[in-house]
Amino acid sequence: MYLLTTNFDNLHRVLRTLYTEMMPLCGDMAGVARGIAGLGALFYVAYRIWQSLSRAEPVDVLPLLRPFAVGVAIMFFPSLVLGTLNGVLSPIVSGTHRIMQTQTLDMNEYRAQKDRLEYESMRRNPETAYLVDKTIFEERLDELGVTDAAEICGMYIDRAMYNTKRWFQEQFRNLLELLFEAAALVIDTIRTFFLVVLSILGPVAFALSVWDGFQSSLTQWLARYVSIYLWLPVSDLFSAVLARIQTVMLQRDIEQLSDPSFIPDGSSTVYIIFMLIGIIGYFTIPTVANWIVQAGGGGTYYRNVTHTAAQTGSYATGAAGATAGNIGGRLLKR
Repeated sequence: MYLLTTNFDNLHRVLRTLYTEMMPLCGDMAGVARGIAGLGALFYVAYRIWQSLSRAEPVDVLPLLRPFAVGVAIMFFPSLVLGTLNGVLSPIVSGTHRIMQTQTLDMNEYRAQKDRLEYESMRRNPETAYLVDKTIFEERLDELGVTDAAEICGMYIDRAMYNTKRWFQEQFRNLLELLFEAAALVIDTIRTFFLVVLSILGPVAFALSVWDGFQSSLTQWLARYVSIYLWLPVSDLFSAVLARIQTVMLQRDIEQLSDPSFIPDGSSTVYIIFMLIGIIGYFTIPTVANWIVQAGGGGTYYRNVTHTAAQTGSYATGAAGATAGNIGGRLLKR
């Protein structure tokens, strides 16, 4: 599955490049946003000045500076706003990605060690050595004569059944890993789309915040941008947790396989279970990110995302369960 993982890594890098390449487009909306903000600033300032004059009160200048500060942010939106936010949040993404890579590398090392010990354990056992080692299988055939035709036939059948079982296990594991990587890609694609939309239309949201009654547009935009940006760190942490759990289980299996008297069954039930958990869990990432940053006004949206995630997870579990049922009864026996 190394080639599959590499291909998905390339797709994730394409999404990063897409986001970077589309950032200059937010400058095209700056002209429209400046017009909206300028007209809003005119009404904003005029209303407060005339209100103070009508009441014979001194004019409070500090609140009148807000539209001009928003106007400066609109004029330099790509560098001042997006550059600052991405610069602050990028170390979080880098840190969580390093954590995920560390745990994944450990898991791959332990998995390779477990496979090697499992092979050696089955090779030590005279009853199973011919199943995994072709040389031993041929030596046992040479030792048998013509009168042992039934035993020879049984050996061929046992080896064929063992190879078939291993093939089905490998294909089912590949299927789950494909679904796991696809779930991560779906979350990353939706995240990139949301960030691109928020970035391109960000100047308009800032411009609308100048108008009375729309002041919350600015804070809502900031909260939603940060919340969606954190989808990737949360996803990396989730992958790191799953990798750590699998690492601990692999360590336990390695300890058992180190015992010469232990005979493995060659199944991977626990691994398959955690792959299913990972597929479903990926679709809860938007909800977890919303716990970190409360995006005001997004309650309905996040309820819809959570509902869709639950449905998608149910479909994925049902499909995987159906596939498991078709594979056979002892495939998942641990």
